[in-house]
Amino acid sequence: MMGVSFSGLSLRDLEYLVAVGEHLHFGKAAEHCGVSQPALSAQIKKLEAAVGVVVFERSPRRVLVTAKGREILERTRSVLREASALMNAGRDDRPLSGSFRLGALPTLGPYLLPRIMRPLRKAFPEMRLVISEDRSDRLLAALKEGELDAILVCRPEEDGKIAVQRLFFEPFTIMHPVDWPPVWPPRDGSMPVLLLEEGHCLHDQVKGSCEPYPFLAFAARRASSLEMLRQMIAAGEGISLVPALAAAALDRNDRLTANTPLPAAGYGREIVLCYRHSDPRAAHIAGIVALMRDGLNDNVVAVPATGRPVTA
Repeated sequence: MMGVSFSGLSLRDLEYLVAVGEHLHFGKAAEHCGVSQPALSAQIKKLEAAVGVVVFERSPRRVLVTAKGREILERTRSVLREASALMNAGRDDRPLSGSFRLGALPTLGPYLLPRIMRPLRKAFPEMRLVISEDRSDRLLAALKEGELDAILVCRPEEDGKIAVQRLFFEPFTIMHPVDWPPVWPPRDGSMPVLLLEEGHCLHDQVKGSCEPYPFLAFAARRASSLEMLRQMIAAGEGISLVPALAAAALDRNDRLTANTPLPAAGYGREIVLCYRHSDPRAAHIAGIVALMRDGLNDNVVAVPATGRPVTA
């Protein structure tokens, strides 16, 4: 989109603006956009001068969106959505060329995407994959608003606007210090339960497995990420459940193990790829689904034999 411009600005400048609005950090936004921070900052200042609005309130420690800036950001997102639809209008022969914005759960993306990005680049060399992470509710909202093209999440609640392709069933395993017995759920307070913070769907899934002993879940300590959870368990702070793909990556510390299976099989989460029914590329997204399944044929997760889309 860099060739399209108005008043000396390009659509790429608008993408810079949205990136800063999402990350609230100029350095992270520049990394996301693949440019230097000084170049991104200069273009943001030029855009603010062109529209006559200070979009971001800057300080040494944080970036805030101004009241008027929120309106500018919303209009900018709308312009980018319309521009993307226009640029893709005549590309039916290359339906997955250009930008493809894929969202994923933070408990899934770092462990799944490295397995599938190389095959995706090989199969769709003209597709520019743009990755973002967030919690389920925000990913679904962004998908419905057209800010994302597809999302990798646990199976969502029913909604006629969204199509769902089953990818795989991911079992949970017990992560525990090596000198603690792998008992789940713990029968007493000698092994504290650790959870992710509220808002993560994994928080609710692990907490639900403690229902026979609700006092454990109520008293559980929280971690902000799976990596923090791993560090806490390695330090002997408690025990928890982790998804299989993450367990394979996180089990790299001689003070803990993350690959102890649960005594009762079948406890885990179903991972799906969601996209809008109205997306003109919907019929071609099946190719992405097939590649994702092929990249997971390693007995870590259970991949379905068929993947017919279901209305959610």
